[in-house]
Amino acid sequence: MKSKYIIPYISAGALALLASCNLDYEPVGDYSDATIPPTDSSEEASRFQSKDDVDSYLQSSILQKYHDRQEHWYLDQLLIADCHSDNAYVGTTGAEVVPYEDNSIEGSNSVIERDWNRFLEDVAVANVLIGEVEYTPGVSASEARTYQAQARLLRAMIWFDMTRLWGDIPVIKTVAGNITEDNIEDIYFAYFPKQSTELEAYEAIEEDLLFAAQYAPNGAADKSQLTKDVAYAMLAKVYAEKPIRDYSKVITYADMLAANGYDLCDDFTDLFGMNASGTDAKARNTVEAIYEAHYSPGSGNWVSWMFGRDELDWDNSFTWAKWVTPSRDLNSLFTSQGDNVRYSESVVWRECTWSNYYPMDNYAFMYKYRSGANSMIKMRYADILLLKAEAYLMTDNLSAAADIIDQVRARVGLKKLTSTVRGSKESLLNAYLDERRMELCFEGQRWFDLVRLDKVEEVMNAVYAKDSGRKAQRNIYNANSYRLPIPQAAIDQNDNLVQNPGY
Repeated sequence: MKSKYIIPYISAGALALLASCNLDYEPVGDYSDATIPPTDSSEEASRFQSKDDVDSYLQSSILQKYHDRQEHWYLDQLLIADCHSDNAYVGTTGAEVVPYEDNSIEGSNSVIERDWNRFLEDVAVANVLIGEVEYTPGVSASEARTYQAQARLLRAMIWFDMTRLWGDIPVIKTVAGNITEDNIEDIYFAYFPKQSTELEAYEAIEEDLLFAAQYAPNGAADKSQLTKDVAYAMLAKVYAEKPIRDYSKVITYADMLAANGYDLCDDFTDLFGMNASGTDAKARNTVEAIYEAHYSPGSGNWVSWMFGRDELDWDNSFTWAKWVTPSRDLNSLFTSQGDNVRYSESVVWRECTWSNYYPMDNYAFMYKYRSGANSMIKMRYADILLLKAEAYLMTDNLSAAADIIDQVRARVGLKKLTSTVRGSKESLLNAYLDERRMELCFEGQRWFDLVRLDKVEEVMNAVYAKDSGRKAQRNIYNANSYRLPIPQAAIDQNDNLVQNPGY
């Protein structure tokens, strides 16, 4: 008797998605990351019929889709990293975003659910290429490894974002076949996956990145591509994170990037500025950019007007309160350090029609992403260079750490650290955190810096009293605050998911 197919058209990543998201989506008329069917029951088959199919899938279904869907990997990362820290207020009064500022996030939060679903969809799409490209006619074994390396690199980046948010996550590496009466018990966990531990997730991330570091394409002038250099940067970031810290490897991969020509831009304004005529971004693919998403005038990119004025479309959507409003506490740090260069590139003051946090005639806006033509910089060398300083600092090479911090400060005309600061590990750690805060504000880093260095309680429980503009603190930060809640909708639909403590 033939086995009856129970669920015939679903991939392993989509299985995780089905197990973790609301199914009340509008019908789709074509394959999407949630409706990708398996090719057939054979283990050695591919949906790709040629190398051109693989190239198209990599560029359009993986990279371009990732760049186009900006909410989860850029907009929401700023909400979490900057507004859930002391860098910014949420800006608006929306019930789903205010909890990031007043520390009242729950598993029912729609932003949390959106990010969880989107990340799993991205993994599902990457898994198709990873699992099937080697069976594609006309693709050699060497070429297959290069394609897999790029997809595994993106998958590792996604898992990294997820693990830093939630800790234990489903780590899904394969595309599952059809469920039949005969295999339903064996394949059940592909549809309703358990979470891997945080350590297991980091080990999977490390494995993917080491593969990418070996087989991904070499670094290129186009910084929107997934290259060995992106893998090196990610490895430096991963080895700086608990529970897989290896500071010697942080230094090694930072040095590999330097050997490949990465450096600080001479002019900080090259990273975020507009050209002299105000018609386009000032620069793309700088010596400092490691991975960025490219956009051009008129391309339809929309995130800039979530933060303030779009320099290329001045009146576009400027009738409602914007997200990620710079905090008084951050402004005070820039002022106390005399850091006018980075401040003027990070914060701009303008008139508006709302007064949620500042008077409407002199209102602060995030300025690092100021037009629909500016690149969204996911990784840049300053971040990795400062992580190298952190590696030296945490291994008690204070002089080497201070020298790197001074190098970053010199770019924007700031004085070197004092001998008192250079000679005290605690003082130098505080100076280091301030430096990363000024250098990388509104780039999705601050919250994760506090988490990585066990500073959440110390910094965040104190900021409400000294920052008069913040909404009242709803909950005290404690050991459970280092992870966000798993979306309750995901738990409701997958009994194998376990909520994080404290939620």
